[in-house]
Amino acid sequence: MKTALLFPGQGAQYCGMGKDFCDTFDTAKKVYETAEEATGLDVREICFTENNRLDITEYTQIAMLATETAILKVLEEKGLKADCAAGLSLGEYGALAAAEVMELPELFRLIRCRGIFMQEAYPVGGAMTAVLGLDADRVRSVCEETEGIVSIANDNCPGQIVITGETQAVEAASARLLETGAKRCIALNVSGPFHSGLLAGAGEKLAAELEQIRVNNPRIPYICNVEADYVTEAAPIKTLLARQVSSSVRWRESMERLLADGVDTFIEIGPGRTLAGFLKKIRRDVKVFNVASVPDLEGIREYLDREQGL
Repeated sequence: MKTALLFPGQGAQYCGMGKDFCDTFDTAKKVYETAEEATGLDVREICFTENNRLDITEYTQIAMLATETAILKVLEEKGLKADCAAGLSLGEYGALAAAEVMELPELFRLIRCRGIFMQEAYPVGGAMTAVLGLDADRVRSVCEETEGIVSIANDNCPGQIVITGETQAVEAASARLLETGAKRCIALNVSGPFHSGLLAGAGEKLAAELEQIRVNNPRIPYICNVEADYVTEAAPIKTLLARQVSSSVRWRESMERLLADGVDTFIEIGPGRTLAGFLKKIRRDVKVFNVASVPDLEGIREYLDREQGL
């Protein structure tokens, strides 16, 4: 049996996420405190109270990572052991936390910088659209034929591709994709053209920040978005993280790699069930647990007792 931890990305956040973990477990509370000390932000206020910051990229990213890491640390305290990890876009930093690639304060400071750099890189304009019902090759071909900057941001699962780029180019590509057989094209409510070449500048700034940070060999391997392959040593991590900001997220390929290598149990850690949904479209019989709130621990506790002998 092999177990993989999965961490969702931006868009899964909601007001109140992680609060019950923070209120129930000192381990989770300490993670939020560490995030606040590292960034100078009241992360718990952003996560737990009604406010207009949770959906702003520069705040969303630290809020999501703190919540995912808080839940992760509680699960580890309860004995969870995983063989590998992966995260979608922002969620890759949750996988870094699971792999203990950096000290948590450094990881939180880095994600704070990433959010700011991405927010500032293209402050006005840009768009992202989910394309349903076509494969990646067809979507890529249409993007390449479209005037302007438009490309694949996410290959999430069979039949769901996200495109990104300049607003007019994304709209033109969407119209052409509908003509060529897409079931739907759904404009996403995002604040920028993430994972496009328009964010190359953000990647360069992130690379400069990474130069100041010590990176360790992963405690467990994780799958990186850029190459859909395992990272098992420290050497490539900084380059991959800098590239990730403006590169496509190869999520479908990443999951197919894990499945091909015998991973049979997936634990999605953090808000929502998006990644579980993607997995079910890749392989219907896959075993997936979701841990987003304290009651979810009951299901995972049974798994720990039964499968991991704890």
